[in-house]
Amino acid sequence: MNLDFRELEPVEINDNVFRLIAEDWFLLTAGTPSGGYNTMTASWGGMGELWNRKVSFVFVRPQRYTMRFMEKNGLYTMSFFDRAHRQTLNFCGSHTGRDVDKAEQTGLSPFQPREGATAFRQARLILVCRKLYHQDLRPDDFLEDWIEELYPEQGYHRMYIGAIEEVLIRDSSEQEALE
Repeated sequence: MNLDFRELEPVEINDNVFRLIAEDWFLLTAGTPSGGYNTMTASWGGMGELWNRKVSFVFVRPQRYTMRFMEKNGLYTMSFFDRAHRQTLNFCGSHTGRDVDKAEQTGLSPFQPREGATAFRQARLILVCRKLYHQDLRPDDFLEDWIEELYPEQGYHRMYIGAIEEVLIRDSSEQEALE
């Protein structure tokens, strides 16, 4: 474990998951600094219980550069930040890692919370997840017509379900020193 963070059990996360994901957003990251990685801003996903495991589920469109790293690697991370990093999240959601080094452009400091995973030192909360399952969303399975309207170019998401293997949280005093 990294000394800047302390480890929690998933059930000890105090944040409201709806606010954490849909309103605050997160960086979804797969790969490693040495082997190549990419991160993208995400606001769709969730956390819960499945197959007797604490899990997260995240969604990636096939055209996203992050997809190739999600497919190639067994781990992914979800890095959550304080509001002060909203501009960083906006940048990482509007630029592709094919063309720009997002960490360099935003000042993010990547590190490996465990072998095979990349997260960012500026995060206040990090989930390290091991992929258990993936499935492409299929329009034939949508039960409401309005869902199809969210896919005008038919770039249907792939859903990944991952076992939450590690939860890291930064003390607020340490976070303030990084800002």
